[in-house]
Formats: sequence, structure tokens, C-alpha cells
Amino acid sequence: MSGGAIEREAKLAADARRAVARRSALWFAGFAGIFTRALKRDFHAVRLSNGGPPPAPNTPALLVYSNHPSWWDAAIYAVLMARLFPGRAGHAPIDDVMMSRYGFMGRIGAFGVAQNSMAGAAAFLATSAHILSEPRGMLFVTAQGRFADPRERPVRLAPGLVHLVDRVPEATLVPLALDYPFWDERKPELLLRFGESVPARALADLSRTARHDLLARHLEATQDELAAEAIARDAAAFQVLVGGSAGVGGIYDLWRRARAAAGGKPFVAAHGGQP
Repeated sequence: MSGGAIEREAKLAADARRAVARRSALWFAGFAGIFTRALKRDFHAVRLSNGGPPPAPNTPALLVYSNHPSWWDAAIYAVLMARLFPGRAGHAPIDDVMMSRYGFMGRIGAFGVAQNSMAGAAAFLATSAHILSEPRGMLFVTAQGRFADPRERPVRLAPGLVHLVDRVPEATLVPLALDYPFWDERKPELLLRFGESVPARALADLSRTARHDLLARHLEATQDELAAEAIARDAAAFQVLVGGSAGVGGIYDLWRRARAAAGGKPFVAAHGGQP
């Protein structure tokens, strides 16, 4: 390795350490609370599929890669960290333009990555590898690298995930499907389903194209399973992670409440009668 290459690697490693060190457990806890309240306000419920349970919280070098249908994806990452993986130090890459606008996000685990550049790709790999080398480190990645409708097929992944396998052979990759359908209420549901884990070592001998196709198939299958559950509209197929608001509100719900009281019945705000 030439002297210039050594210097570049040293700079990448130093930048990665600084990015990871910026995360504050106190800041993260505060914003996880803010995001939870926002989800309560704007969704009927956040639901996790019983058919796709999360990986064990103590899984080492845990990398969750998801589809990317909405702005809300980053918020749900923080809530999942707080609810399902307490004690882990979660991080997620974001566009460095967004990072420059919202610098506080570095305090809650985000790190900036320049889009569509070799330098950005190198920074992503170095920082991600450093995160996953930490005993408590955990990484969330919007693997499509852009906003995409959850029904888009075939699922295509940005190349960084495939290259990361070489840097962190001990990682466990877990697909996560996200969807935001409307059911019976005025506000939408936020549905989640984890898929089958893929050990990075199982990908080591595959070509990069074959790695991409395998990881994409796992995510696509998880999205298909979640889509079937969304279509079925069966709340019993999910556990509620965050309960939101139901009903229409205002004068209409006051009238419904009065009718229930007059009939000696409890008032249920949800039209479907389910939380």
C-alpha cells in the first residue's frame, strides 16, 4: 500500500471514530421520546408482525437493512432501537447534505455520507465497519438508497451493503419491511416485519451480483409477507409497539361518546373496535 493510500485509510478511520463518538445516549433517549410522541400523534398504531419477530437484542455486529418508503423511516429506527434493542448503540447513514442542515442528528447516531461519490462510499464502509466492530454497535440502513414505494418490484439495493460484507464478515444482516397503509381509521398504520437473518459469512464466497440478489430477495420476500398482512387488515397478526390515536375527534366523537353513555356502553374511539 502506498503512502498516499495509508494516509487516506488513516483519515477514514479517524473520521469514523469521530462520527461514532458524536452519538450521545442522553440525546438519543430524548429524541426517541420525541419521535414516539410524534408517532402517537400522526398514526393509529405502530405494529410489529408476529410472523416476523426481531433478532435477539444481543446479536453481535447486527445490521438491519430496510426498504425506504417514507420520511418516517428514520424516526421508526430510533423507536425500534429504544423499544427492541435497549443498550445497543445504533447508528444510521444519511445524506451529508441533510447532515449539514440538521447537525444535531449526529448526536442521535446518524453519520453523513456523500451521495454518488467514491469518497462517500469509502466513508460509508469505514464508518459502518467501525460501528459494527464495537460490542454494542448496531447499524440501520435504508438499503435502496432512495425513497421507493413498498410495492415496487423487483427490489434493488444500493451497492454499499454488498461491499460492506467484505469489511465485516462477522455481521448478521436482517431485512426489515416497512409499510404505511390506511385501514379503518382516519390516521394510517405503521407496519413492520423483520425477515430471515443472513450471516455475512454465508455471502463471502458469492460474487457481488449474487450477494445483491440474495439480500434483495430476502428483503423483497419480507415486504411481500408484510403486504399480505396489510391487505388482510388483521390487527391480531401484530403486536402494538406504539399506540396512537383513533376516531375522528371533535364534535363527531363527542356525539359518539354521548350515544355510548346513553346506552350504557363503553366508548370505543376506534371504528374497528381494535387498538
